[in-house]
Amino acid sequence: MAGLRVLIIGSGGREHALAWRLAGEPEVDAVVVAPGNPLIAGIARVVPEVAAADADALAALARRERIDLVVVGPEAPLVAGFADRLVAEGVAVCGQIGRAHV
Repeated sequence: MAGLRVLIIGSGGREHALAWRLAGEPEVDAVVVAPGNPLIAGIARVVPEVAAADADALAALARRERIDLVVVGPEAPLVAGFADRLVAEGVAVCGQIGRAHV
């Protein structure tokens, strides 16, 4: 059975911690971070050309990489409805706006 393929959206310390933790999980086969940063590149594959605010490019990346779970770090993509779009495409999404979980 193939493991999870995870896409993390963002480039800060929160996303670095998520990538570090998820990369160490035996159930996770791949961790991709967009746009990421140079420190994250040491533990996961970063895609710096895809901005966290570019919903079209992120959705295309998720499809291309056969992503099973998207973890959204920054609030802006969640507020913009990015999670709703991915869920409509059949991709599981995890994110948090303030105290509300998506």
